Amino acid sequence: MAFHFSLLVGLIGFLIVLSLPLSHSLSIHDLLKTKGLPAGLVPKDVKSYTLSETGLLEVYLEEPCLTKFDTNSFYESVVRANLTYGGLTGVEGMSQEELFLWLPVKDIIVDDPKSGLILFDIGVAHKQLSLSLFEDPPDCNLQGLWVF
Repeated sequence: MAFHFSLLVGLIGFLIVLSLPLSHSLSIHDLLKTKGLPAGLVPKDVKSYTLSETGLLEVYLEEPCLTKFDTNSFYESVVRANLTYGGLTGVEGMSQEELFLWLPVKDIIVDDPKSGLILFDIGVAHKQLSLSLFEDPPDCNLQGLWVF
């Protein structure tokens, strides 16, 4: 009887491990790569993230963060988006500086990885940028947040 009980406990433990969210087994940067997106879309200073079964991705940073790709990008301490293969849609908590204005990023899409381009929808415009700008996660500039 003890053998069957320990086998049952082991099976239950195994099933619990299998049911853990994907966010606990991969770094956010590796998760993005598995979804056809570059790792550098989020900065290095990620504290944690969650990914729901519906695809809602929530990325938690230590604090708000300023980075630079082609222009300055600002990340709030929590960034949310719907994660699908090749895209982050309905982005909340990320803005890009365009002509001295901070515009919210709405969608980030990689339609064709072979093209080497990534599309940023910033509401009033769509920007196509080189994927190579986003290969490596950027550092956060926390000192003098508005002076880059």
